[in-house]
Amino acid sequence: MARLPHARQPGTPARRRSYEQAGRLLGLRKADPVALAQAVEAGFAYAALERFARCADLSVSLVAEAIRLPQRTLARRKAKGRLQPEESDRLLRTSQIFGRALELFEGDRAAAKTWLGTPQRALGGAVPLRFAATDVGAREVDDLIGRLEHGIPA
Repeated sequence: MARLPHARQPGTPARRRSYEQAGRLLGLRKADPVALAQAVEAGFAYAALERFARCADLSVSLVAEAIRLPQRTLARRKAKGRLQPEESDRLLRTSQIFGRALELFEGDRAAAKTWLGTPQRALGGAVPLRFAATDVGAREVDDLIGRLEHGIPA
């Protein structure tokens, strides 16, 4: 009989690794699926956006653009010190995609950043970082990274 995974560790090992890496990029203390879901619902601290920008070597403005956060709204979030749940969800998704790109390029942040900022034919010429702002877009970028990891032509 198959053993069920422990209730405190939902998700596949690969998904848990993705959450842990995203949590590190965002500077979160806990990055298990339950803690992440709760943090998203509460809204990440604005500092998580700044931390991700530093870790990814991206400007705060570019991260805001990637998560579809207008500059005026960004300024308000900075003043309040907290993102809204929807913005937090998009930031988490973006950090996961960046983490996957880091894996693809074996930890080379510059290569990951360059690839994420370069139009990809497999995405209809879209830039992966911007394309990943929606759930369906993030899934497509993640699938593309998976194909590239396995040597499948994009």
